[in-house]
Amino acid sequence: MIRLIKRGLMYGNLFHVASPALVERYNRALEHLTGKRTSLTDFYIDISGFSPEVGNELEDPLYLNHNGVNRQFILLSTEQRRCPLLDAKFSTSRPILQQFITENEAALFALTARDAVAGELVNSVYDISDPARLFDLRAITVEADTTRGTVRNAAKLANKIDTFLNEEDAWFDDVLIAEMITLAGQTGDVSRNPVNLKPMKVDQGNFWTAHFGGLYVFQMLDHPAVIGSTQAPQDVPIKYSFDLNDRNRIAKFLEFNDLAEPIVRARGINGAAVLRQKMDFILVSAVTEAGIDLTGTTRRDMRMLARRHSHLLPDEFHALGDLVNWAENGGTWPRISSEHPAYFYTLRAADTPEAELVNMLLSELSPRDVRQLFICHKQAFYAAYASWPEAKKEYVAQYLEAEYQADKVGARAALFGYDAPMEEPGTPQQARRDIIDRVGPWGAVRR
Repeated sequence: MIRLIKRGLMYGNLFHVASPALVERYNRALEHLTGKRTSLTDFYIDISGFSPEVGNELEDPLYLNHNGVNRQFILLSTEQRRCPLLDAKFSTSRPILQQFITENEAALFALTARDAVAGELVNSVYDISDPARLFDLRAITVEADTTRGTVRNAAKLANKIDTFLNEEDAWFDDVLIAEMITLAGQTGDVSRNPVNLKPMKVDQGNFWTAHFGGLYVFQMLDHPAVIGSTQAPQDVPIKYSFDLNDRNRIAKFLEFNDLAEPIVRARGINGAAVLRQKMDFILVSAVTEAGIDLTGTTRRDMRMLARRHSHLLPDEFHALGDLVNWAENGGTWPRISSEHPAYFYTLRAADTPEAELVNMLLSELSPRDVRQLFICHKQAFYAAYASWPEAKKEYVAQYLEAEYQADKVGARAALFGYDAPMEEPGTPQQARRDIIDRVGPWGAVRR
């Protein structure tokens, strides 16, 4: 993993806690939430305030996420919204934290100037002992305050000010006035500078969880299902439950819910170019797994590498090659069934609210596309990376640093953009799309 860390591909873009003031604020929040403190004077935190260094010191990687539910968080700066969420147990946690920080940016900026903000993503479940418990996670409520209770005290002060201004004889209530003076000393003038955090409650909806080996819970669809990375969960309140080996059932699930589309007909991207890059990744996987050293190999060498080691190339490579030939040269339309190992390499998420979750699922179904795996499913990427041969680790780390890190926004747009292309009706490209429309993007899926 050292290669990834050095290149900023792992533990990258974290917030640096280095000053004594920030460390002390962090410790106050940590003690407030967990009863623990850190002796470290220099460490990094993610969007939730979790620090790998502190977790290692406390010998507790879940010190802010007990049992993997009701994640607690510590905010030292609004800049944390740009940080990743490490070891996420739910795909919804980071977007919720980002939304909370964004919607309360002015208040959080003021609050974190003097203290840390500590909080929790609260739901009604405190223990997930079986998969059925996941369906009790209906909504997430964000609760937060400073370690000194500034928000709570500001609300109290605001109520007392209302009482003082609106009730008869309140001007003569010495106790009320004394309480107002005490609270104002803690919160400042809330009449001129209100200190409050907007209440936030978010429906859980469809999500991925790391529990039970990894589960994709699609419960808010016309045709709901639960998909397990390792096995199909049992005794869940959804009719359809399967695992990643149930390829035909997953294909039908994606079709029935209009969740995916063939890359070659996708709007806003160069589908053939994307497929060629997937072929490169499949080629690299095949040759490095055979023990071939790729030192000094560039992307321009891929065609030569494919010719030299054609006997090592898997079915995925050849099927994608046929699809590229059809897209670029009008060759024979390749019929790739859902049982074919290349099938899910040919898809991407459709333009729906579930696009990120679907691309995450597709990345697990096409694991040799290491770039999509890295972008869409970091945890699966890191787990796979640990088992790769050294030659593949080095090549992938170099590629991601040079091609992805240099322009993350551009890379994502090239892969997942949904802008409509500028093309005239009747062009060869449109004609080829019409063919797909006639046969159906899922024509090869067995019923």
